[in-house]
Amino acid sequence: MIKRSLKDVEKMAGGFGLKKEYADIYIEGVSTDSRKINKGELFIPLIGENFNGHKFIDKVLEKGAVAALWCKDEPVPDLDFPFILVDDTLVALQLLAKEYRNQLDIKVIGITGSNGKTSTKDILASLLNTKYRTKKTMGNLNNHIGTPLSILNLDENTEMAVIEMGTDNFGQISLLTSIAKPDVAIITNIGEAHLEGLKTKENIAKAKLEILEGLRPDGLFVYCGDDPILKKEIEKLHIEQKILTYGKEDFNDYQCELGIVDENGVSFKLTSHNPENYYIPMLGSHNMFNATAAITVAKYFNIPFKSIQEGLYHIEKTGMRNELVYAEGFTILNDSYKSNPSSVLAALNTLYNMKQYKQKIVVLGDMLGLGEEEVKMHEEIGLKIDSTEIEYLFTIGPLAQHMGKMAKLNFEKGKVISCTNKPQLVEKLKRVIKPNSIILVKASRPLELEEVVEKLQEEVSISKDEVI
Repeated sequence: MIKRSLKDVEKMAGGFGLKKEYADIYIEGVSTDSRKINKGELFIPLIGENFNGHKFIDKVLEKGAVAALWCKDEPVPDLDFPFILVDDTLVALQLLAKEYRNQLDIKVIGITGSNGKTSTKDILASLLNTKYRTKKTMGNLNNHIGTPLSILNLDENTEMAVIEMGTDNFGQISLLTSIAKPDVAIITNIGEAHLEGLKTKENIAKAKLEILEGLRPDGLFVYCGDDPILKKEIEKLHIEQKILTYGKEDFNDYQCELGIVDENGVSFKLTSHNPENYYIPMLGSHNMFNATAAITVAKYFNIPFKSIQEGLYHIEKTGMRNELVYAEGFTILNDSYKSNPSSVLAALNTLYNMKQYKQKIVVLGDMLGLGEEEVKMHEEIGLKIDSTEIEYLFTIGPLAQHMGKMAKLNFEKGKVISCTNKPQLVEKLKRVIKPNSIILVKASRPLELEEVVEKLQEEVSISKDEVI
């Protein structure tokens, strides 16, 4: 994490007004959350539509914060405490991160895309860590606040940083890449997420391609060559940096071929160059592509084959993404972090391939941010659900009801159930769960369906001879 004197922080953040007697105090880390701040950290109070972090200065003092950035337009408390005045605390956070990145002797890999960012980040960090001191974006801190915090969390001796970058409109990736200044840029794919703001997949591709604005002149650009929209938009650009592509088509630099998919993971082969066989202990055939993207970069940084295999085996996965959760007598496939048509179909395909379960239940919530075609997209998903593989479909949310409406055309009567709230959903699920069931839970983040997962774990216990 960042360790700097307040005099240095003031300069790096574009601040002013620090009293001389505080200049040599050192911070160790930063935080924007008064609830989670640690002793020795710099507090950066942000202002949102419904909150103002400046109001919580007393709490951060109690927890041991050593200083704070402070918006010049906010009243400065009469306290014996170091304040650095800034025009805007959010901008100051970004400036501090940008300058800190400039001071680090480090390679940064920036990852964006509609789907697979987090999984690719987790895989790549594990591969690089076999040879280099590596840190990655924690959780899903991939926006205009999260990315600067991820950079400020890097240690001075970090050699590789894998930074996830998200967007829902033009200009956002441009900002993040100007802060992170990646040595390698990865775009995983272009999907339906963020159609609400960007309107078309072509615009989504253009927004993701902003990552190239910060890519170093001697850097590497990696993308999925199978993605037709991404490929089309890239052909319009003059890219001077080295480019490598991956995918299952034979024109890619790294061509992957699917092997066995089961409840434990995915085996696949890279057929280009010297054919190599790999196994990744992550659910879903789509993770072959995420792993291939990571391997492409790992090979660029001279990670040998055996180390790559070792790294694939020891991946530390971010939660709520195709995560198997074991309960008493049944299993939950928790994929509740995000949802869009592409990721729903991928999750369903993963579930279909898990043949050892006697009963399969699907819980689908609203897919948000899809724009004007959102109802149609929900209906299309409902029609695509395979009723021969799934015994029950539960929906929650007004948009997900459209999935249920169309799914009823293919399911037996009483097998598609729409719910209006989470307590109702949990109670209805309790009535149908059998021994050795698996339940897929997937929805967009605002629905917080991990609460359903937790309730099922806490409240349902099934013995082998019991049927609820």
